[in-house]
Amino acid sequence: MAEIQAAPAARSGKPRVKKLNFRLDMTPMVDLAFLLLTFFMLTTTFNKATVMQLSMPAKGPATTIDDSQALTLILDKHRVHYYFGLNPLANDAPAGASVQTTTLAANGLRQVLLRFQQNAGHGMVLIKTSKDATYQDMVDALDEMNITGQQKYALTDLDQHDQQWLAMR
Repeated sequence: MAEIQAAPAARSGKPRVKKLNFRLDMTPMVDLAFLLLTFFMLTTTFNKATVMQLSMPAKGPATTIDDSQALTLILDKHRVHYYFGLNPLANDAPAGASVQTTTLAANGLRQVLLRFQQNAGHGMVLIKTSKDATYQDMVDALDEMNITGQQKYALTDLDQHDQQWLAMR
């Protein structure tokens, strides 16, 4: 055990009262120090932030995306408007293209992404945010990209047709 023992006093000619040896037991203090050390080490490992890896495209010529290989998501306040293709909201869009709405829940956006991956394979997902979308909506959409294993996705600005459509709805 960890102890500190006092040295005995030197003997002199006078009779003195016999002092008892002082005994300090350091065991509780050492135990407390190890408990505190363990506690602070655990709390620092739990406090580490998790980060998502973000890859930016390489500089060079722009690549074009085939209309059949694209899914466009427009994030609105706690919901997602989506359409297959690049822009069915334009005037020259095919008649069968339409905008649909879903939620950010697992049975909403995730199912849309899984269906898109089955049909288009390694297609591109374009994520656009409206002015009403929150930061949490963006994080939820990016989480769904990671959960479903979507390899190609990009954050883009709303174009003129998307803004007009959002203003009309």
